[in-house]
Amino acid sequence: MSAKYFAQGIADLPRVAEDDGTSLVARAAWLHFCGGLTQSEVAKRLSVPSTKAHRLIAQATRDGMVQVFVQAEVSECTRLEHQILSKWGLNFCQVAPDLGEQGLPLRSLGMAGAGYLRMMLENRDIACIGIGHGRTLAAAVTDLPRLKTAKVMVVSLLGGLTRKFAANPFDVIHRIAEKTVLEAYMLPAPLYASRPSDRDVLMAQIGVGEVFELGRTAELLVVGIGGVGELAHLMETSTVTDEEMMELERLGAVGEILGHYLDADGQPVPSSLSERVMSPPISTLKGSNVVGIAGGAEKIDAIRAVLTSGMLKGLITDEVTAQRLVS
Repeated sequence: MSAKYFAQGIADLPRVAEDDGTSLVARAAWLHFCGGLTQSEVAKRLSVPSTKAHRLIAQATRDGMVQVFVQAEVSECTRLEHQILSKWGLNFCQVAPDLGEQGLPLRSLGMAGAGYLRMMLENRDIACIGIGHGRTLAAAVTDLPRLKTAKVMVVSLLGGLTRKFAANPFDVIHRIAEKTVLEAYMLPAPLYASRPSDRDVLMAQIGVGEVFELGRTAELLVVGIGGVGELAHLMETSTVTDEEMMELERLGAVGEILGHYLDADGQPVPSSLSERVMSPPISTLKGSNVVGIAGGAEKIDAIRAVLTSGMLKGLITDEVTAQRLVS
């Protein structure tokens, strides 16, 4: 089957003054992606240097003004989806084709995740979506087009501040709010409280407990899956210390979901972090509609552990990871 490509382009952009730069970026994108003009032709039409035309087109793509979707199935990916559905009893699985990326496959997962998020955000049968955070979810939101028709409420499922109370660079709630007109609620707390008693104090604060309650009403939870070790996302953001990560490795942890750590059998790993995590209790996740977006060689064990736990109802992953998961 030949793939049909289309550019959804520059739709639903707010009207802006010509001199604020956004209009020029949008016009360059229209001419290139919808009009079929080359970059040199765009430069001539806009009376700008070719280098500036190139920058304008690149900025349009980077800012999410242009989205390219492929309306076709890859048979190898479809077979992997069926294998994963059968092996772990999921309700939903999407495998994004391999793009030959080094490290985390953020491009393929970002595009696949953006398509899924857009569909869910525009689903009239869903009133509230709970959102995790991390590099992969951030990539999905980056590729999300601007939405003006969505009516869903989005709420953060876990604390979005690091140990230093700096904003998590991969917190997606603000990014979703920037791309949409949705009601978006963040959890104004760190992922891990300093002590169990501090968690109780934080939960009693105005705005914190209310956000948790909103999260409990969510019909869909979209989450990332984290690994264990020095490359783990929570290590990179200083959310978990070296000592805590060494403790987790010593206790047999291989994966993380919403700040909870699991061993290879999908069982929770009790640690010094367990009673301090500012996220929904792990016991409630198995009864929820949880969809994970994750992939990459460094996360194979983590994804397998979360699948084994029975918490996921759906998974979006990449082709290479899917092959490893079913082998």
